[in-house]
Amino acid sequence: MCYFLFMLYVTTAVCSPAFLIDGKMATESCDAVNMDPDMELLSDEELEREAESFKEQGNAFYVKKDYAEAFNYYTKAIDMCPKNASYYGNRAATLMMLCRYRDALEDCQQAVRLDNTFIKGHLREGKCHLLLGNAMAASRCFQRVLELESDNSQAQQEVKNAESILEYERMAEIGFEKRDFRMVVFCMDRALDSASACHKFKILKAECLALLGRYPEAQSVASDILRMDSTNADALYVRGLCLYYEDCIDKAVQFFVQALRMAPDHDKARLACRNAKALKAKKEEGNKAFKEGNYEAACELYSEALTIDPNNIKTNAKLYCNRATVGSKLKKLEQAIEDCTKAIKLDETYIKAYLRRAQCYMDTEQYEEAVRDYEKVYQTEKTKEHKQLLKNAQLELKKSKRKDYYKILGVDKNATEEEIKKAYRKRALLHHPDRHSGASAEVQKEEEKKFKEVGEAFSVLSDAKKKSRYDTGQDLEDDGMNMGDFDANNIFKAFFGGPGGFSFEASGPGNFFFQFG
Repeated sequence: MCYFLFMLYVTTAVCSPAFLIDGKMATESCDAVNMDPDMELLSDEELEREAESFKEQGNAFYVKKDYAEAFNYYTKAIDMCPKNASYYGNRAATLMMLCRYRDALEDCQQAVRLDNTFIKGHLREGKCHLLLGNAMAASRCFQRVLELESDNSQAQQEVKNAESILEYERMAEIGFEKRDFRMVVFCMDRALDSASACHKFKILKAECLALLGRYPEAQSVASDILRMDSTNADALYVRGLCLYYEDCIDKAVQFFVQALRMAPDHDKARLACRNAKALKAKKEEGNKAFKEGNYEAACELYSEALTIDPNNIKTNAKLYCNRATVGSKLKKLEQAIEDCTKAIKLDETYIKAYLRRAQCYMDTEQYEEAVRDYEKVYQTEKTKEHKQLLKNAQLELKKSKRKDYYKILGVDKNATEEEIKKAYRKRALLHHPDRHSGASAEVQKEEEKKFKEVGEAFSVLSDAKKKSRYDTGQDLEDDGMNMGDFDANNIFKAFFGGPGGFSFEASGPGNFFFQFG
């Protein structure tokens, strides 16, 4: 009897076994079981009945889905009879419903230590391992169940689930090595169907989402983990990675440093931190050189920055656009267009790159391409400035589809009246049909066409009103000028003073000289 009293005294005086809560060690208070002093005198049989009573009450709360109360009563039952495997099994089931899988795993392991033939204990232990992503350990538990009960359908199905997780892990590893991040995300999604509490799978998925540029999704996964465990170095790394790839480098470095405090040997965080600092420094050097007008140096610095981290899409897009700006300053317009295109390929929403490329297209008279870029910009940001840029490009495109009278006469768009007359005199005499009367029919036809175009050009550019309408892209037909009925000879005669004002005379085969009256 003294022995029983001593054991009851120990049970009430010592705290119950320790267990993990959210990754931290905790203990049940000795006051969790408010034992009546008279219970010290209970026999083993009476203690078992009392424990069964607590278990039944726990079952009732479990059925009602009041898992917190069920947990309390199962704990009371365990405190009364700590050698009963089924009590640990029941409490494990409750903890699983509360998503406290690591705590549940400890109870399952204690249950099967007390009774190695406890099938439900092995099943629940395997399920906890599976949910936490340890497919190998889970498979061993389910195999033990099949040794005890070969036709257990649940164990048979769970073995298949464990094998599937192992296969998805293998495929994800291969995909990551090949930089096929979409494949990794797919595999981790499938694995998480069975291992929903596995932080490792979630972190790998989040990292690949970040590498794919799907930053909000990656941040959401990492933030969920950090809410449960603020010291998780992998989650801190992924959070920093998202900020780094969104060009928030200073904030990203803070997260990388914090991750390294939690895990000093975190190689990925260390590399990302180093790259972030190097990228920021090199970009700032390039910006400084550009502001100082040292464009060649700026171009070189931006190029060096682009080699630091090919995965940093947003920052690299900005670097390409910066280099394009340098290229336009150096009059390397085709190179600038190419850099803008690379920037847009990395970030299709990068308005500044579209604007820079459109201006380069305008400068190289590629008006259709310029209009296309300005339309993209205006569709995205409907501002007055963008509308005007689009309108200007459309006007230049319209003008480019007409004959370029300045080009026909061989003069600049800012040519004076006298320069226009001089150019007409030269071109009209060069292409006059009489000068080519001895040429082949094909040459005569081509020269006649050019002669007419020269006349058209002069008739427009020598008239202030027509020239103004032409320069602003307006239709000349609105001014009553029908180029289809135009007679270049009349312009020629008027310019040179009418019939008898000049004549072409041959001085030999294919040679002419002009004689003016």
